[in-house]
Amino acid sequence: MDIGNSSSLTEFILLGLTNYPNIQLPLFFLFLGIYIVTVAGNLGFITLIVLNAHLHTPMYYFLFNLSFIDLHYSSIISPKLLVNFVSQMNIISYAGCMTQLFFYCFFVNAEIYVLTVMAYDRYVAICKPLLYMVTMSPQACSLLAVTVYVGAFVAAWAHTGCMLRLTFCDANTINHYMCDILPLLELSCTSTHINELVVFAVVGFDVAVPCLIIIVSYIFILSIILRIHSRERRSKAFSTCSSHIIIVCVFFGSGAYMHLHSSSVLSMDQRKVSAIFYTIVVPMLNPLIYRFRNREVKIALKKSLSRKIFS
Repeated sequence: MDIGNSSSLTEFILLGLTNYPNIQLPLFFLFLGIYIVTVAGNLGFITLIVLNAHLHTPMYYFLFNLSFIDLHYSSIISPKLLVNFVSQMNIISYAGCMTQLFFYCFFVNAEIYVLTVMAYDRYVAICKPLLYMVTMSPQACSLLAVTVYVGAFVAAWAHTGCMLRLTFCDANTINHYMCDILPLLELSCTSTHINELVVFAVVGFDVAVPCLIIIVSYIFILSIILRIHSRERRSKAFSTCSSHIIIVCVFFGSGAYMHLHSSSVLSMDQRKVSAIFYTIVVPMLNPLIYRFRNREVKIALKKSLSRKIFS
């Protein structure tokens, strides 16, 4: 990645979340706690799936990938945010900023795609149960996972590659706690027209197509569930989808709130606060939602704890 000739700047200054010194330390401990819970929750979920053979199913294979993505997604944002709370000037190098931007875009897109694949998995499981093991074979799951990461790489490289072509002159203060696309475009002293077109095209595709697939999948799922006469079977079908629906609503809802408001509606400080929920809180919530709402996960956790205690 040739980034040496794209800008006359060698570093940026991140303004961070707030300029009020009296709340910096409390916020540091708050977000440190959130990050610890995020790492522990996602690592614990990954370990739980690996160690319990009855969780080696397509559904938990994609949950494994979701936790893997959330773990890294949070880790490219939270440490730099924590540094900002305890340092007088939070400096990030040009190369570091572009690297953070790439991996931020990569893991955001990977999460969108894996949530979409999980919706398709639930569709096949409920609407075509007899073909489930054939349709969602290990080879098919691996192919879907590769598609998720390749698609995320292409989207991330589209954003980052276009950013590398811009020149940043004297202004080097990013009014954010991370290197995001829009705050960086505001600092460029060259035309950002191509970048804006790429953002419109890539983000439009990444939102419209996954949302369409998820909505259509759940329309078919709901139509099947409503035709189930057994109350127990209907409840079980709902429970297998409820956790995924909650995660989709939280992820896409928080992202929509952050990106779809015009600058006249939300100030930059409000955007930063809404971005906190999208980038920091959501990766913490996902394993907790599946931990408390999924019966198989509860059983696996109890068995793992029992084995550890008795051993």
